[in-house]
Amino acid sequence: MKEAAEALRNIEQKYKLFLQQQFTFIGALQHTREDAHDTIRPVASISQVQNYMDHHCHNSTDRRILTLFLSICNDLSNLCTMLEMRYPDTTTTKDILEKCKLLLSHSNDLSTIRAKYPHDVVNHLSCHEARNHFGGVVSLIPIVLDHLKEWVALVEKLPRQSANTVSGGGAAPEPRAAQQAPARAATSQTPPPAHPAAQTPPSNKANAQGQGSKLGQKKHLHDTEHHRGKWRGPWKPPGRHAF
Repeated sequence: MKEAAEALRNIEQKYKLFLQQQFTFIGALQHTREDAHDTIRPVASISQVQNYMDHHCHNSTDRRILTLFLSICNDLSNLCTMLEMRYPDTTTTKDILEKCKLLLSHSNDLSTIRAKYPHDVVNHLSCHEARNHFGGVVSLIPIVLDHLKEWVALVEKLPRQSANTVSGGGAAPEPRAAQQAPARAATSQTPPPAHPAAQTPPSNKANAQGQGSKLGQKKHLHDTEHHRGKWRGPWKPPGRHAF
């Protein structure tokens, strides 16, 4: 969406430059229409402006401003195509793009459209010019820009899941996946808890066995000494006899 918004801002900047030269644009249309002997009908399509520039424009200033108008129209058409291909296609947003594509069609009749407030392009024309000749052609670009701004605002409000689906998403973002990977690895490597009896450290077992064997040896020695003293009697020095 950042790419679409940036492209739209660039077109708006280009249109601001054109807007400062609206009187030059109207003058170029007047000159070329007179050369084409076509001063009665209104300027009602992009193809009509293209025809004036290609066959009836003999002034570099007129050619420059007419070329700028056609260039902005072409940029808007390309942006509509890009948005249609790369971003969510809901019913509402599709209808907006269809309106823009229809308006930017080279054969579409522009004579009845009028840009409304806050646009003042029509107010810069005389009543006769606005009603009968140039009201539609000067209204084309601001109306399409308004539609595309509305499209961007609607798409930004769409659920994030839809945007992920269109862009091939659905998986966790890379930073989050990177954070979760060590936790999953640690969980998979942790052994299951053993029985309390099986958790006795080997060193404690060895100590217990060593102490038990020592106690057993002492008890066996004591029993042996007691057994010998009971059957053999007390010890007597040699050479002496008891009576």
